[in-house]
Amino acid sequence: MDTTKDLTIIDAAPIDRLQRFGMMTAVAGFVIGAIGVVMDRSQFGPSWLIGLVFCTGLSLGSLALLMTYHMVGGNWGHVARRCFEAGVRLLPYCALLFIPIAILVPSLYPWAGPDNATLGHAKGVYLSQGFFIGRTVIYFAVWIFMAMTLTGWSFAQDRGEVATTEADTRRFRVISAPGLVVYVVLMSLAAIDWVMSLDPHWYSTIFGFIFVAGQALCALSFAVAVLAMLVQREPMNGVLKAGHFHDLGKLMLAFTMLWAYFSFSQFLIIWAGNLPEEISFYLTRLHNGWQYVSLLIVFGHFVLPFCLLLSADLKRRPRLLARVAWFIVAIRLVDIIWLVAPDFNQKGLPISLANVGIPLLLAGVWIFLFAGQLRKHPLVPVNDPYFKRMLAHTGHGGH
Repeated sequence: MDTTKDLTIIDAAPIDRLQRFGMMTAVAGFVIGAIGVVMDRSQFGPSWLIGLVFCTGLSLGSLALLMTYHMVGGNWGHVARRCFEAGVRLLPYCALLFIPIAILVPSLYPWAGPDNATLGHAKGVYLSQGFFIGRTVIYFAVWIFMAMTLTGWSFAQDRGEVATTEADTRRFRVISAPGLVVYVVLMSLAAIDWVMSLDPHWYSTIFGFIFVAGQALCALSFAVAVLAMLVQREPMNGVLKAGHFHDLGKLMLAFTMLWAYFSFSQFLIIWAGNLPEEISFYLTRLHNGWQYVSLLIVFGHFVLPFCLLLSADLKRRPRLLARVAWFIVAIRLVDIIWLVAPDFNQKGLPISLANVGIPLLLAGVWIFLFAGQLRKHPLVPVNDPYFKRMLAHTGHGGH
């Protein structure tokens, strides 16, 4: 008997709720951001950059997880695949968000002004406005190509056109294997361009890896939160099991530790070296109120999630795991604010209203569009041979 026909039916109530949440977040962000910009117009550029990095991180983290799933398989990926695919389909939206940054380069980056002459010839050539914009265009072009190729094949699989046999699913791995390497390299370069070059004299060889780990953690946490909303509704109530959330929770714990490892390694190496051109990054973030934000990130981004995610019982309870997941998504935004804003906010309150409002506006629109993408296709890959094998093994029915 075919057990996949009813899996194409979507109970849209939780998706509608997610879409309303995105709309309300965007409206609240617009109000808060507008007030912040009126109070200090110079905060618009840095705040938009924070929003760009956060939204792009959600989409690129989804791309990395999608490619990882295609490489290694696993039931965790079968149930979360549509969330990852909906996220990567929003990379064109993220690319549009870069347009204001391209316009505001001279006011955001010191190297776009007189400071460029102090950088040396090689760095001065690399950090030029035209080359900066050109590199970002290449980054997004490559990311969007990989995303649209993978999702295009996936939706063709739903129609029974490709990848309906295990042998033909090799096409996904052909893109994903080199794609993961390309993603890490390009994201490392993008992290240097967009964030590290805000202080063109500071550098870290681990900086890009911190972004890669953070993006995977944020996208995975968001997917878990969405799946927790869907678990009681068709068709996911017949597919999602406690074991799936347990596996996803273990992945969240792994990425939490990976992010902490990279972040602490960077701090330890730089602090032990005690070189003036290197420690400036941390000195800025240990004064003028930023020390409290730094402590919040240490406890909120690592200590608290680490301790909570050690619990096997919590990882098997969707509602509790979703609360941890939403908290991680929120603290990721705080971390990106911490990476960007100190170069602009060294007087008064460390975090301005615009730093919070404008990223919330852009993220709210991202969530709204994400929900729209999620409802366009079946919530599970009904024609994937490995997914069918999972259904046959676990049984298709209630919890």
